[in-house]
Amino acid sequence: MSQSPKQHSAGQQSAGQQSAGQSSAGRSVPTSADVARLAGVSRATVSYVLNNTAAVRISEPTRRRVREAAEELGYVPHAAARSLRAGHSRMVLMPTAHVPVGPLYSRFFNELQWALRNLDYTVVQYGSVGLDGDEAARAWAELRPVAVVSLGPVELTASGVDLLKRAGARAVITVGPQRVEGTHSVVMDLTRVGRDAGAHLVARGCRAIGVVMPEEPGLEMFSVPRLEGVRAAAAEAGATVVPLPLAYEEEPAAALAARWRELGLDGVFAYNDEYAMLLMRALQDAGIAVPDETAVVGSDDLVLGRLLRPRLSTVHIDMIGGQALAELVDRAVREPGTRPERHELLDARMVVRESS
Repeated sequence: MSQSPKQHSAGQQSAGQQSAGQSSAGRSVPTSADVARLAGVSRATVSYVLNNTAAVRISEPTRRRVREAAEELGYVPHAAARSLRAGHSRMVLMPTAHVPVGPLYSRFFNELQWALRNLDYTVVQYGSVGLDGDEAARAWAELRPVAVVSLGPVELTASGVDLLKRAGARAVITVGPQRVEGTHSVVMDLTRVGRDAGAHLVARGCRAIGVVMPEEPGLEMFSVPRLEGVRAAAAEAGATVVPLPLAYEEEPAAALAARWRELGLDGVFAYNDEYAMLLMRALQDAGIAVPDETAVVGSDDLVLGRLLRPRLSTVHIDMIGGQALAELVDRAVREPGTRPERHELLDARMVVRESS
């Protein structure tokens, strides 16, 4: 019968317990040798168990004994030492977003992080506010990540990518409107979102279309391509497009609604569902009938938009799954010499409801 760590040490004070005692009194850090002594196994076995090494077969009782010993001593593997042994880290660095992101993108980011964790990567989010281009790449490189997934507005350059790879990054993946040389690129064609919304409003008969442009700093990378998409759809029908700067607050929305008839707009693409809901309520409070006087379209297809009256028309966005992107990261890490891939992050389709 296998003994637990506590049974194994019964009757005498083991070296592991002595080390643990020293840890408590002298603040020394428990080591894998301490775990090995307490569990009654070799240091190699401790390493195999705690690093989930699949190539070596170890019985479940032994694995349990090692884990219990590590827990009792408060031991955790040293990431830097493990990186030295493997020749690279298991850290995937994800710069934090500088801008507010909606529920759709938040779900995507969360799914990506869970999927990377399940592939045995450590995901580290890096606060990159105030860093741009090569300066950001240099800061990230200091942590020696095995991969960088750049999801924010930092615009990496080819020289920045080269710097990261020289520092040991096996994969650099950018997620954004444009492809960056030397990276695996997941490209968001956000003009498609605006084009679908604009085409719908034009088909409905709108000839003076407003496009909400959020005033929050950093959202230009999302809003400008959507504006360009609406303009492309409107140009084909000879319709005019009016950009509408708007802060995500009730007061500015009410002020915009108060001069709506003066603007002469008969349709609006409100950037996303959240801004659409804000603006539609302000228009209704100002006595503007939706959709009779003004058709309103959002994007993201949030559940709340379906609960409004009238129900919100929207552009539904199908994004590449976080699991698929995590698998791209893993493949790029395992095969660093492969040719950079390009993937489309999203597809879009118009969902027509009562607001238009």
